[in-house]
Amino acid sequence: MFLKLTPRATVGALLTASLALAAAGCGSNNDSSGTSSGTSSTKATASGGSGAKIALLLPENKTARYESQDKPFFTARVKELCPSCEIIYENATQDAAKQQQQAEAAITRGAKVLVLDAVDVASAGSIVTRAKQAKIPVLSYGRLVSNAPLDYYVSIDPFKVGQQQAQVQLDALKKAGKASPRIVMINGSPTDSNSAPYKKGAEQVYKQGGAKIVKSYDTPDWSPDKAQQEMEQTITSLGKTGFDAVYVANDGMAGGAIAAMKAAGIDPSKMYVTGQDAEVTGVQRIVAGEQLNTVYQPLKEIAGKSAEIAVPLAQGKPVPAGIATSKTDNGAGQVPSVLVPTLSVDKSNINETVIKDGFLKSADVCTAAYAKACKDAGIQ
Repeated sequence: MFLKLTPRATVGALLTASLALAAAGCGSNNDSSGTSSGTSSTKATASGGSGAKIALLLPENKTARYESQDKPFFTARVKELCPSCEIIYENATQDAAKQQQQAEAAITRGAKVLVLDAVDVASAGSIVTRAKQAKIPVLSYGRLVSNAPLDYYVSIDPFKVGQQQAQVQLDALKKAGKASPRIVMINGSPTDSNSAPYKKGAEQVYKQGGAKIVKSYDTPDWSPDKAQQEMEQTITSLGKTGFDAVYVANDGMAGGAIAAMKAAGIDPSKMYVTGQDAEVTGVQRIVAGEQLNTVYQPLKEIAGKSAEIAVPLAQGKPVPAGIATSKTDNGAGQVPSVLVPTLSVDKSNINETVIKDGFLKSADVCTAAYAKACKDAGIQ
């Protein structure tokens, strides 16, 4: 009789095997200057500060923010604080077993702290356990690793993000005369600890506001392609008039959902599509009227606070008082936390939010195809 493993159990078995191999002496060949897959080792050459190795382990590259925002913001702040520190950077490309191997390789290479944005927050507990065996602290970045002895957590409040997304959408729907709107929900990946609270925050707003959820999907890997397929399934099932709005958890997936609507002859500007991450393409869709809003996570601050914690941890020094002002329960205990406030961004406040903060440049948003729409929206 064979034991049938669940997908998560299968990943767990692979992770255990990878740990054994790595502990037996498998090193890392990741000494390149950096690629789109995320493998790099960056070392500041200026003098000053006590040098140490800091591992930054990010989960995927389908979402633009990780390579274009999180990595450079974190690296820049580390260099400011510790010019002689070395950053071991890896991107797991949405592969939990690969991230386990990357973490083990970073430990083998002498990392003194792991800054971990987990592919799978449940199975990543084994990464934390392995780091603890090596007496290496772990900062959970962006996503909260569950049931593991973390040292710090830096992120946003995902429940509030879901509330922000849904409230802006519901306000717009009611302004348009839709008192009891029908909502399609395209939620994030089940392996991301933030996905459930995004969803629950939005659901709370819908319940209180009299909206009805007619379809709801949990989208593996935050995949825009899968979001497009889910939207296509919705249109096939409900028809073009069977829903009034589409909640989408991030901008990448919003692009997929909007593509499906366009292909079916549905005007996305009348579907009040939400998003998150303030990606350039998402903001362009907002300017063009195809997407209602996005949520701006101040990634520079999130990455900066993470660096301000990681550097002293790597150097064996105390983390400055006043950085982690709250605590978050991850099932194993209360984790010292930094939760950075988020902002809802729509056509009316793009200048005052993402552009003013330098997160995006108006020139990047207002390309030739969007020049007139930007001018009409007052974006400079």
